[in-house]
Amino acid sequence: MAEIKASDVAKLRKMTGAGMMDCKQALSETNGDFDQAIDILRKKGQKIASKRAGREASEGVVIAKTNPDHTFGILLVLNCETDFVAKNEDFIQKAHEVADLAIQKQCKDLQSLKELSIHEDTVDNGIINLAGITGEKVELSYFASLESPFVVAYIHPGNRLATLVSFNKKADDLQVGKDVAMQVAAMNPIAVDKDRVPQEIIDKELEIGREQAIAEGKPEQIIDKIAQGKLGKYFKENTLLNQDFIKDHKIQVKEYLAHHDKELTVNDFYRFTLNV
Repeated sequence: MAEIKASDVAKLRKMTGAGMMDCKQALSETNGDFDQAIDILRKKGQKIASKRAGREASEGVVIAKTNPDHTFGILLVLNCETDFVAKNEDFIQKAHEVADLAIQKQCKDLQSLKELSIHEDTVDNGIINLAGITGEKVELSYFASLESPFVVAYIHPGNRLATLVSFNKKADDLQVGKDVAMQVAAMNPIAVDKDRVPQEIIDKELEIGREQAIAEGKPEQIIDKIAQGKLGKYFKENTLLNQDFIKDHKIQVKEYLAHHDKELTVNDFYRFTLNV
């Protein structure tokens, strides 16, 4: 039997992302043959992934990042089954590694991300290998990207909530973008402005407003006016630019942006949170 060197184990780990002990065992079983060892590790991951396919993977990490000049950013979710695995440093590092690759390649969608090459394999196979390491169902379940003159990312402590926000122009102070990204995290707006709210939501809110007015015994001739008033309040509370700014409730987010640059506004945003 060939001697299994520590350097070979480290090399296999770098190639596959698998654990040190799994790599050592695979090399021992294949008498030091790297190709066969990689095949063993992949089959182990596929077997566990197949066995756990029906399980619920509701834990995990949410990662948001941008490139150095803040013109492109991504948000992804790497799921697992338990909080124990989600808090594991290797698991978190894997999510960051995939996020960094997505930034480097300026990836635009989930399927393209899964097909990217990493450690001489695809990201998708790397996730399968990760299932073999953790013994749990692991999956990349969500991916979004934004490209704009100014993009800012925010990850809330604990890696369970992250946001990605794009702006129409570069802000002089990065903190301005961070403040808005934190606003999205804290206040969970449904759209950038009222003009971006889906019509079905508007119709539903008007219906609710009318029903409330009728239940309160309001005169029929003012029911629609009351419903419109309630809709206006809904827009103020649930559209980003019209929300009260979390750091100063005396102003709205759009006023906060205008204070720094009258032309600065938000183009788009993404927000994802794991179930609490």
